[in-house]
Amino acid sequence: MAAATNLDRTQHVLVTTALMLAVLMQVLDTTIANVALPHMQASLAATQESVNWVLTSYIVASAIAIPIAGWLAERIGRRKLMLMAVVGFTIASLLCAIATSLPEMVAFRILQGISGAFLVPLAQATMFDINPPEKHAQAMALFGGGIMIGPIMGPVLGGWLTDSFDWRWVFIVNLPVGVLAGFMLWRTMPESPTNRRPFDLAGFALIAIALGSLQMFLDRGESQDWFQSWEVIIELGLAIGFFWMFVIHTLTAKAPIFEKAMFADRNFATGLLFMAVTGVLLLAGLALLPPLLQRMYGYSVLQSGMLTAPRGVGTLISMLVAGRLVGKLDSRLLVVIGISCMAASLWMMTGFALDQPAGPVIWSGVVQGLGIGLIFVTMQSLAFATLKPALRTSAASLLNLSRNIGGSIGIAIVGSQLVRMTQVAHADIASHVTASTIPTLDPNFLERIGQQGSVALAVINAEVTRQAMFIAYLDDFYLMMWVTLAALPLVFLMKKAGKPQGGPAAHAMAD
Repeated sequence: MAAATNLDRTQHVLVTTALMLAVLMQVLDTTIANVALPHMQASLAATQESVNWVLTSYIVASAIAIPIAGWLAERIGRRKLMLMAVVGFTIASLLCAIATSLPEMVAFRILQGISGAFLVPLAQATMFDINPPEKHAQAMALFGGGIMIGPIMGPVLGGWLTDSFDWRWVFIVNLPVGVLAGFMLWRTMPESPTNRRPFDLAGFALIAIALGSLQMFLDRGESQDWFQSWEVIIELGLAIGFFWMFVIHTLTAKAPIFEKAMFADRNFATGLLFMAVTGVLLLAGLALLPPLLQRMYGYSVLQSGMLTAPRGVGTLISMLVAGRLVGKLDSRLLVVIGISCMAASLWMMTGFALDQPAGPVIWSGVVQGLGIGLIFVTMQSLAFATLKPALRTSAASLLNLSRNIGGSIGIAIVGSQLVRMTQVAHADIASHVTASTIPTLDPNFLERIGQQGSVALAVINAEVTRQAMFIAYLDDFYLMMWVTLAALPLVFLMKKAGKPQGGPAAHAMAD
């Protein structure tokens, strides 16, 4: 994509703006619909369980479509695929806004998920191509802003739109953004070279079934009581079996869907693991904190969103700093600092109290944001530093897939741990609630006061449950802290980044 490196300043700004609009639109949509589910349920005449397919269908469709992004970009050109994805996502958003039944909504969300799957990897690969090697870190800082801020702002925007207007507005809001991004990309995005690489149908089928089964396992597991359900057991079995067959196929096929050269690159392979950990910390943390603020402290959806917003401020600050420091300092040192900030913020969160003000939530969020920004920007730079430019689109799709899978796994684990540890803490606290510790629990006294005794017991049980759940939240923060620290040794598997690949010569070879 040599031509792209010679963009004039105006075209460069317009292409970058259009790419970021497309990315922000897609990333926002992964979380913006969550808060509107109860309103959708009534409008679409769905049950509480069936309405969750609005989220599940999008996640599964996106996971299945991501692996094919690299091949499609080579086949028809990155510009054409990007335009098709933006148009498809925008049309699907309109269809979701006018859906009148649950089957319609699920079908339109599948279309939206497929289209959205291509936006992030295509935008990321293009950002690398339109910037010289010395500005790759700054480009990733800008790109990461949309990736990291989207999940934080999604629930806030979704809550405001649903409360102020209607749930359909969480989809309507995509229309002007999609139209503007599509028009700007059509006018300014340069063409990219094509490659008639054969399509690995067997490899795609294997990875599609594996990813679809894994996402179904993670999404359905909690509601079906995990391994008490044959559905969940079968989904996990399919995921493991087809992943294993995909690995064997990739190692033995002449032209696999993902080129083997990517996995031979030590920095990129390690970066995949780090992106999974980043997904756990970003998405699992966002799955825990807003419910904690709403259940334990009584904040509204909008208020809890505002309290999590400082996390995004910290992320933006550290991304801007990291963008300027990468290349001047060893990037691995920046990752270590980022991991340390993440662990420190989670340690701060384990010290939350039931009667605390908003300050600890805000400051722990800022520190966590600083850590996430440092990890994301420097890890992206390290992962792509030793990779050939021709592999960028496929590599970007894999990194995005790794982050999404990590987030799904993290959400499933912390959700299950929350339920389990609530039960454990409830039993432990309840064992200390006796007539000797609370005299009014004396059976004779309760019998004398009649119905008021039952009310008193219910109040006590509610308080025990509340405190047990709060303890379970703190236990989840402990768990995430140890996961963060466990990722630290991975830094030392990576090579120190030299001069990034992708200068003029590299681009010429790519063409």
